[in-house]
Amino acid sequence: KETKKDAELVEVLLRGKAPWGFTLRGGSEHREPLVITKVEAGSVAAAVRLQAGDEMVSVNAVPLSGSRQEAICLVKSSHKTLTLVVRRYQNYTVYF
Repeated sequence: KETKKDAELVEVLLRGKAPWGFTLRGGSEHREPLVITKVEAGSVAAAVRLQAGDEMVSVNAVPLSGSRQEAICLVKSSHKTLTLVVRRYQNYTVYF
């Protein structure tokens, strides 16, 4: 069962350099949204309050079509700054 309610779009600007400190899961190849599954403590991603469960919408103003590999390429091509738009669900719960 999956419940997603009260979504908001959040833009975050990460400054510094890779590694940014987050892990992605999903993508169109898995028929799932691109979701941040882990944020490393003390990382650039943690400093801007990215959260596990955030769904990636765009990277550096490029809308994501859904492929995890596409998102990874866009993230890896970022130098010094990385702008992400994520969809954040206030009541995000996943049951397996």
